Amino acid sequence: MDNLDLKVPPVAFALIVAAFMWLASAAVPALAFTLPGRLGIATALGAAGIGFAGAGVVAFRRAKTTVNPTKPGTASTVVTAGVYSFSRNPMYLGLLLALSGWAVFLNHALAFVFLPVFVLYMNRFQIGPEEKALLGVFGEEYAAYLKSVRRWL
Repeated sequence: MDNLDLKVPPVAFALIVAAFMWLASAAVPALAFTLPGRLGIATALGAAGIGFAGAGVVAFRRAKTTVNPTKPGTASTVVTAGVYSFSRNPMYLGLLLALSGWAVFLNHALAFVFLPVFVLYMNRFQIGPEEKALLGVFGEEYAAYLKSVRRWL
């Protein structure tokens, strides 16, 4: 396990990324742009993000399994229904959509640079270690799920 593996809760990391997006926007005003309808687009992306993340949490609660992203080895079941039938990580997808809405709201080119940073970090330090832990707990059942459903969308 790497030093950052499963150490920073995804919501906390998303808030850190959001802060850096705002700081970058404030630091380099010359890269700001105007996007017509930005408030509507930002609101729609934010709402979609809350919806995806919320659906993921609800599915985990219904299955009576942990939503603690720093301890995937304590999961009691593989959740494959609902939103988990087309995304293995709807909570993280929800965070990405919310950050996308924030980038649109900020109207700044540098804000968008942080979106792939979020995805790369999550893939490496959160999702990869989670998948390894879940394979250890659920074996072939989880391996089959990994093959049948995409990581993000």
